[in-house]
Amino acid sequence: MAPDVFATQFGPAELARLRQLATLGEPLVTHELTSPAALARLAETEVLLTSWGCPRLDENVLAAAPRLRAVLHAAGSVRPHVPPAVFDRSVLVTTAAEANAEPVAHYTLAAVLWAFKKVPFLAHDARTHRADWSYRQRRGELSGVDRTVVLVGHSRVGARVCALLTGLGLARVLVVDPVVDPATIRAAGAQPATLAEALPQADVLSLHAPALPSTRHLIGAAELAALPRHATLVNTARGSLVDTTALAAACADGRLHAILDVTEPEPLPADSPLYELPNVLITPHIAGSLDSETRRMAGAALDELERYAAGRPPLDPVSRDDLAVSA
Repeated sequence: MAPDVFATQFGPAELARLRQLATLGEPLVTHELTSPAALARLAETEVLLTSWGCPRLDENVLAAAPRLRAVLHAAGSVRPHVPPAVFDRSVLVTTAAEANAEPVAHYTLAAVLWAFKKVPFLAHDARTHRADWSYRQRRGELSGVDRTVVLVGHSRVGARVCALLTGLGLARVLVVDPVVDPATIRAAGAQPATLAEALPQADVLSLHAPALPSTRHLIGAAELAALPRHATLVNTARGSLVDTTALAAACADGRLHAILDVTEPEPLPADSPLYELPNVLITPHIAGSLDSETRRMAGAALDELERYAAGRPPLDPVSRDDLAVSA
């Protein structure tokens, strides 16, 4: 992993636990796997703890690591650094995505609640209108008990957001996910629906699908046009799910609102019209774990290491098939 990532994720408590669980050597952390020092360590390594900045574990790396038995990821997606060759070697791969899903779900819940009352957009309007509160209704209805939230993806994050919304009785929830059993969605207190069925009913459309070729620009001009006037799009998943040009056009006329923690590209170019629109809120990819929050993911990876050392099954393994449908 990158040195700064290591310094953030592994504080004194995490390092003490790591020393109790494993035999360590030097260098303890590396961001590359090609130097003589790194190759010497690979030759004796049984377990790799990985995180952001890990290089791809290609055939050359695997050849240099004949004893490698486990790759325990202290972050979310393993796709950037775990190719099929890792699974060909029957190496155990785990992820700390469950730990990372918590802050994303909390951010999303806050975004949905703010979207109900158009908080960030009215806050922007206040700078212009100031003491004239007649602007309160210009962004649509701000109250009501029949709000509908459409979640695209009953993923780790999507399922958590669904539980938060239904558990608090905050909205009617429709879930669009062709992979998940509809019975699972109903058991969570939501209703399964197709995208075409759900979009015209959405007061808030919240995206929780993975970035795959099949999901690229899942929300384009036609889908945005199907949303009701004054609906809010929330994206805390992947920027590629949304056609950025189409979104800018849909928001430019004031018909829709957007809360975007991820964009395509990321960051947006400095001249993107989305920056200037009062009905668009952009945050710099902060929904997931940041700073000291990331130590929860380090802890999850150490939990996996403890189970591995004790010969117990992993809590969150990743399979080759998982990569086809995960973020």
